[in-house]
Amino acid sequence: MISLIFAMDVNNLIGKDNDLPWYYPEDLKYFKKVTKGKPVLMGDNTFWSIHSRLGKPLPNRKNIVATLNKDFKYDGVEVTHDLFKYLETTTEDLFVIGGLSIYKLSLPYADKLYITHINKSHEGNVYFPKINYEDYVKVQSEVKGDLEFAVYERKIKC
Repeated sequence: MISLIFAMDVNNLIGKDNDLPWYYPEDLKYFKKVTKGKPVLMGDNTFWSIHSRLGKPLPNRKNIVATLNKDFKYDGVEVTHDLFKYLETTTEDLFVIGGLSIYKLSLPYADKLYITHINKSHEGNVYFPKINYEDYVKVQSEVKGDLEFAVYERKIKC
């Protein structure tokens, strides 16, 4: 199963200069709880953004980096140079965690969307593509202040 996990504001904003445009500890705890022990797939920019914050890959997860950079190597990190093949052949419960290009390319493969809806507007420069919510059914929702933690399942896989 392929899942995308991300937070976005009321304008579909997801990023600012290769980082998050907000700080919500509740969302970071949710991300950790949902992805812990699971493989996480990301682009190399997202990997380096996480690495700059933590000094290492995400702990307690299999980190997979999708990149066209044939020289990309990092101890303990799996690398794929063919995102489509990886998504089509994986048998793992995989979480796609960004960035924008990886999200765009992975969205057609997504069985589930884990979206933290932020009911505020923020400043940034990276926006998630339009989601056709008619293709999904909301199966879970929890509101905590300005955040709604929602899970959507695809009705019919493309």
